[in-house]
Amino acid sequence: MSACVPTHAIDPDSNRTEGDHQPHSPPKGPRRRFRVSAADLSASLAVFLIALPLSLGIALATDAPLQAGLVAAAVGGLVAGRLGGSPLQVSGPAAGLTVVTADLIHQYGWRTTCAITVLAGLAQLGLAHLRVARSALAVSPAIVHGMLAGIGVTIAVAQLHIVLGGTPQSSVSANVSALPALLAHLHPAAVSVSVLTLVLLLAWPRLPGRVGRQLRIIPAALVAVAGATAAAVLAALSLPRVDLPSWRSHALAGVPEGPALGLVAAVLTTTLVCSVQSLLGAVAMDKLAAGRTDVGRSDLDRELRGQGAANVVSGVLGGLPIAGVAVRSTANVRAGATSRNSTMLHGVWVVAAALLLVPVLELIPLASLAALVMAVGIQMVSLHHIRTVTRHREVLVYAVTTLGVIVLGVLEGVALGIAVAVGVALHRLTRTRITHEEREGVHHVHVRGQLTFLAVPRLSRALHQIPQGAAAVVELDGSFMDHAAYESLQDWQHAHHAHGGSVEITGRSGTRIAEPASTSAAGCRCRPWTPWRNHQCEAPATPTAGTPQEEAAEGPNSHQLARGISAFQRNTAPLVRGELARLAREGQQPSQLFLTCADSRLVTSMITSSGPGDLFVVRNVGNLVPPPGEESGDDSVAAAIEYAVDVLHVRSITVCGHSGCGAMQALLKADPHGAQTPLKRWLRHGRPSLDRATDKNRPWARLAGREPADAVEQLCLTNVIQQLEHLRAHESVARALREGALELHGMYFHVGEAQAYLLTGGSPESGVFDQVSGTAGAADPTGTVLHDTRA
Repeated sequence: MSACVPTHAIDPDSNRTEGDHQPHSPPKGPRRRFRVSAADLSASLAVFLIALPLSLGIALATDAPLQAGLVAAAVGGLVAGRLGGSPLQVSGPAAGLTVVTADLIHQYGWRTTCAITVLAGLAQLGLAHLRVARSALAVSPAIVHGMLAGIGVTIAVAQLHIVLGGTPQSSVSANVSALPALLAHLHPAAVSVSVLTLVLLLAWPRLPGRVGRQLRIIPAALVAVAGATAAAVLAALSLPRVDLPSWRSHALAGVPEGPALGLVAAVLTTTLVCSVQSLLGAVAMDKLAAGRTDVGRSDLDRELRGQGAANVVSGVLGGLPIAGVAVRSTANVRAGATSRNSTMLHGVWVVAAALLLVPVLELIPLASLAALVMAVGIQMVSLHHIRTVTRHREVLVYAVTTLGVIVLGVLEGVALGIAVAVGVALHRLTRTRITHEEREGVHHVHVRGQLTFLAVPRLSRALHQIPQGAAAVVELDGSFMDHAAYESLQDWQHAHHAHGGSVEITGRSGTRIAEPASTSAAGCRCRPWTPWRNHQCEAPATPTAGTPQEEAAEGPNSHQLARGISAFQRNTAPLVRGELARLAREGQQPSQLFLTCADSRLVTSMITSSGPGDLFVVRNVGNLVPPPGEESGDDSVAAAIEYAVDVLHVRSITVCGHSGCGAMQALLKADPHGAQTPLKRWLRHGRPSLDRATDKNRPWARLAGREPADAVEQLCLTNVIQQLEHLRAHESVARALREGALELHGMYFHVGEAQAYLLTGGSPESGVFDQVSGTAGAADPTGTVLHDTRA
């Protein structure tokens, strides 16, 4: 439940495939004139200011003509932006392609590299025609992240030579070997410009105060390169600078020259890296823009087709290979872009700069561009990705892929990573140990590992060693059982019962996960959900000492706490002990702050299917968030928000209201002139919600297309929207939202229906809560229509 519910695009230029028909669409009429919104215009300028120095820097890192970077940026914006299937993704020369392109230029020369780019584009067009884009996402994330990390290390080590005033070598090993000699003969001017670039790049996003917030609108990459350039010019430093020859001498694609097998491998490598990076970028943009009604989801086949067309055009015009670029795409979304017009306009600005700003661009020191690209390469080695693959036990795949890319090359490293991933998967599937032993007349069959069809013969042999009519315990110590193993186990279990035997199937640590129908009904037969049903167990007919009936006779709640703790220690603790031990060692790393009401009927772990360490929960009467400055000595909620955002670095905050909220009922009935009890003083933070709910100039909130049932439900829904606004006023939340590190979500839980609803729409002002389906794969209601019910 960590994302808002996405809705279909209503933009006619979004991601519909040919032949799609949208219901309720207006009749076709005369085509509207091309219009550019103010949001797209400002976003295009922001992306252009980032793309310009990065395009030059990537061209420098590949040893290509610097103009090739500008060509690729312009084509990526105009061609991929217009034809691609991800409206907000920005394409151009990408850092992930640097190593591949540099290797091609070194082996085949520039004109053949352009031809390889054209052929890779044609291959992408062919793959798009076969509609295989979605299958590219089946590549293990550990391989993709390992590939990017290896490319990042290669980039950083190579650009370090230019930063220090030297010349990069042809391989990582050669660059590392040459570093000692380079450190002994540093170029002070190049080092000073590079250091200034890095300082500005790191310090600019962290400028404090109101002035800092305003200045941070200017991209850090532009500030870093512009500041270093200005310093070099003012100090009259003698440094190699950008050299843009006349466009008349610009080299275009030529006939490919070289061994056929090598050229095929080069085309496959370029196609693979361009396609995977672009498709993963499109999926990431969908997540980043989730919940916005003005942007549709990406059409991956169309995106692949747009990328292929862009690579064909870029290669023909003598540009670098093109792929979706995460840095520019993220900046485009955060700048408020609403359509592909922003991406296309950024390409127009690049063309204008390439034609009109050549004298200014030629002032830029190459050391500054190298420092910028080196920083990008370092950022490609993500600690978050390393933690993720470690948690999923895929660190071996990640490490092998990374080292393979560094030592052997991109295609070889990826192939090696795929081989290791397949080997690890097969090892997990086949590493199943099955043992049988008899203890005190009970036969124990212990299965360690994943139970698949490959282990069925061994499982059958072990089960058939158990005599008919004997008591048996089957311990499944694994996380997966396929259909063949399940049927084999069930068939044996039924046959064993028919001959008078008993079977108990347990999970890890002996916790029972199934029991035969013939088991005695005596004793408390509780299920995991009975503790929040007032613990109404089926007690035995004849009470014995210590049974729930005897305890209940002493009073309905006298031993409820002790019984609950005992049930936890007996049933739940063995399941979670390993996970809690890990959390005790590593500390808490929750993904979100969940702020909800103190109502006893609201069980956060149940309605969110979360476990230990997943949620940082704050509960209070009415799920209220006091605005900054109005806490009046009670900073508990503000402190929790600051701790969650600044210390725990949660990625989302959810405000969850619920039906029949007693706090909202009290707020409706409260006498503002009565005695100020502690409850009334606290509920004053809900007065803005009451004012909002009774304001006739505001649209009513809606619940899955219907009006609220009564004034209480209307206030409960409105309160969620209002508290989200209070959240935005907190400094830590506002800063994280600006940096794109945080998302806010509104949620409503209808207790009587056991139904969760998520706030949808481009902004909380829409007031539409959509139902979350319980059907697998259908939890994303689409096509929401927002109505003002007061009209």
